[in-house]
Amino acid sequence: MNTSFLHHAFGVREQECSRVRYEDKSIIIEIQTRKDKLCCPCCGSKHIIRSGSQLRRFRGVPIGSKPLLLEMKVQRIECKDCYCIRQEHVHFVTGKRSYTNRLARLVVELSRIGTIKDVAHFLHLSWDTVKDIQKRYLQRHYGNPDLSKLEYIGIDEFAVAKGHIYKTRVVDLLTGQVVYMGDGKGSDALDGFWKKLKRTNALIKGIATDLSPAFVSSVMTNAPEATLVFDHFHVVKLMNDALDDIRRSIYREEKDLNKRKVLKGTRWLLLCNGKDIFDDKFKSRLDNALKLNEPLMKAYYLKESLKEIWMQMDKDQAAKVLDN
Repeated sequence: MNTSFLHHAFGVREQECSRVRYEDKSIIIEIQTRKDKLCCPCCGSKHIIRSGSQLRRFRGVPIGSKPLLLEMKVQRIECKDCYCIRQEHVHFVTGKRSYTNRLARLVVELSRIGTIKDVAHFLHLSWDTVKDIQKRYLQRHYGNPDLSKLEYIGIDEFAVAKGHIYKTRVVDLLTGQVVYMGDGKGSDALDGFWKKLKRTNALIKGIATDLSPAFVSSVMTNAPEATLVFDHFHVVKLMNDALDDIRRSIYREEKDLNKRKVLKGTRWLLLCNGKDIFDDKFKSRLDNALKLNEPLMKAYYLKESLKEIWMQMDKDQAAKVLDN
């Protein structure tokens, strides 16, 4: 097989093909390092002695629908100059992995348009192998983000493992990149982030958080010069919770069975965005529920008015809407 084909198709530069065979529905290419490329992996010296070999197989980029394996006798080398005894360096594989770097890059590209299961099936790989490639790629490119240019960040917690474990993440609001991940949802979850941030001398101008007292306290202690902003979602959630409490209270106090039937099941209609209700049936039901009780109607329209604050073009206009 042409060495140029090995290089461009599989990323193999220093080896040559000695044989190609078909076995167990897979294409197997036997390769070996050219004599002029064999050297000490420690010092690069050519004064070496070959002392045995180990047969290794590496998963490569498939040819069509057929899986491909690169079979290579990896030489054990004794160097006469530095006295190093070690296996030769295999440049197209990282460490002791069983797949080539070219295949790993293909997995990353396909992962942008497909699920782990789809990529594994298409490339004849296991689910765990695809997941391992993705994790290593993310760790290499995003494991140590640059915090020195941070200006505006968002802090929020989320639940994993069915809500039994919590994580706290810090996001660069300008790029959308996750720059830190902490364990738990208390102020101590951010201790590692503040330590890293202080070493970079970054100037944080604005921080968006939810209404967690732990996050507020952590921000005021470690970044008092930054503007603290409560994000839109959690502010509206407070209003929605108040509206839902009013609905529950009215339903419990209402004695008329017909009115109770109208109020029952209206939680979704009251809490969703009023502009998104296009169905006449749901619109009529919402109007009927609001007509039945004045406090519920006032709370509903206050909730809708609150959302208008974030729809304004500038801060001054938003302040006028808030005052109104």
